[in-house]
Amino acid sequence: MSYPGYPPNNQGFPGQPGVQQPGSQLPYPPYPGGNVGQQGYPMPSAYPPGQPSYPQQSPYPPQVGQYPPQPSGQFLPQSGSYTPNPSMYPSSAVPSQYPSSNVAGQYPSTVPGQYPSSTNPGQYPPQAAPYPNAQLPSSYAPQSAAYPTQSAYPPTQQTSSVYPNMTAGGYGGGSQVPPQAAYPPISTPAHYQPLSSSPTQKKSNPTVRPANPFDPRRDAEILRKAMKGFGTDEKSIIQVLAHRVNSQRQEIAVQFKTMYGKDLISDLKSELSGKFEDLIVGLMTPTYDFLAKEIHNAIDGIGTNEETIIEIICTASNAEINNIKMAYHKLFGNDLEKELMGETSGSFRRLLVSLCQGQRNENTFVDVASAQCDAQNLLKAGELQFGTDESTFNMILCSRSYCQLQQVFLEYHRLTGRDFEDVIKSEFSGDIENGLRAIVKSVRDKSSYFAKRLHESMAGFGTNDRALIRIVATRCEIDMVDIKNAYMSMYGKSLEADIADDTSGDYKKCLTALVVG
Repeated sequence: MSYPGYPPNNQGFPGQPGVQQPGSQLPYPPYPGGNVGQQGYPMPSAYPPGQPSYPQQSPYPPQVGQYPPQPSGQFLPQSGSYTPNPSMYPSSAVPSQYPSSNVAGQYPSTVPGQYPSSTNPGQYPPQAAPYPNAQLPSSYAPQSAAYPTQSAYPPTQQTSSVYPNMTAGGYGGGSQVPPQAAYPPISTPAHYQPLSSSPTQKKSNPTVRPANPFDPRRDAEILRKAMKGFGTDEKSIIQVLAHRVNSQRQEIAVQFKTMYGKDLISDLKSELSGKFEDLIVGLMTPTYDFLAKEIHNAIDGIGTNEETIIEIICTASNAEINNIKMAYHKLFGNDLEKELMGETSGSFRRLLVSLCQGQRNENTFVDVASAQCDAQNLLKAGELQFGTDESTFNMILCSRSYCQLQQVFLEYHRLTGRDFEDVIKSEFSGDIENGLRAIVKSVRDKSSYFAKRLHESMAGFGTNDRALIRIVATRCEIDMVDIKNAYMSMYGKSLEADIADDTSGDYKKCLTALVVG
């Protein structure tokens, strides 16, 4: 068969085995194994007998002139080609013949010390046994992949553990398997949130958003008109202040003082009364000043309202804690940490001091091995000993990021089959229990925590208006939509409906406006 533009078969093709080239006395005999390299060099097969040789000879003839006839006895390689050194590879063993990894059952284990001495001791582990009659080049430096650590050892010598990624500093110093078998395996609780929905990653979902367009002078005029003369137009006040974020309310206050020479908060106090006044004043106060005042009210006078301190401190981020501390010092001239130390004691005091540092890791990266180690340490500090090592719980819960703590709780559940919040209940009591549980709830779902706090403020006889105002006034700009959804899921009733049942008048209208948005 002939091809257009090529000589007939009887003339032969350059480089074809067994064909005499014109102008040359050197025939091209066929080579054993049938393999011919691209440059015309012999390449004995590197594969065991009975297996197909690679690469196969191309079924298409090369173009005329691709391999010009060479003088007798010469094989001039093309530019850039690699010519094997016969002295380096006495048995025609080229580097491509060495496998990149050890295949189980095919080659002996590459354990150091099993081979005779090499021609280059110290530079390269000798490897004569798997490849008889093949001398490795001295310049060849093996990669780590050629010496796998897992497949080189028999399966009976590998470490078997039901707990993956066991760290050396883990349970029993890494020499024991955690007591997983003591608890029946159960499925992961539904309240474990995926890492993608961690509180540090969730976007804000507020009911009160910045007004756009926003004209602070116009709003100041509306408020002035609502409070001027006989009577007060509460509807206009609600319409303006309940639909502006805190930063915009501060601009309105500045414009009000600039235009009329009066303090807006003082005018509002003189025109309003009762819980409606408290709510409006809370809205007009800068957020961190408002929270600092709430903490001061909780520790001032006889007794201490630990629930308020836990709600504010145990759920705050680093930035929020630092801002609250600065606001507290500005308003009252005292250090918040020292104030809390003077009003609390024991493990609860140490917990608040740790949180007041504002040094929690807030990375979103999750280290599973570290989470496993923390879960083991928590297990040893609580259930596996008589009494409880509060410092271990304090250190882990106050320093690890929310994403990392989610993984720690999950690893603890895998170890013991118990929910971590139940462990807190069994190991602690009093204020320290409430503080640690607030952290756990915030890590899992902060919206559910505040939904519960709102329900507690309205449940039973009477209403805790201070807690209701504080949560609604601050969370309406952060995650009130999520809180409403959690409230409906937990109690089967809308938050607006419960607020309407427990409040009345303009106070109810303003709260509802903040919750509905």
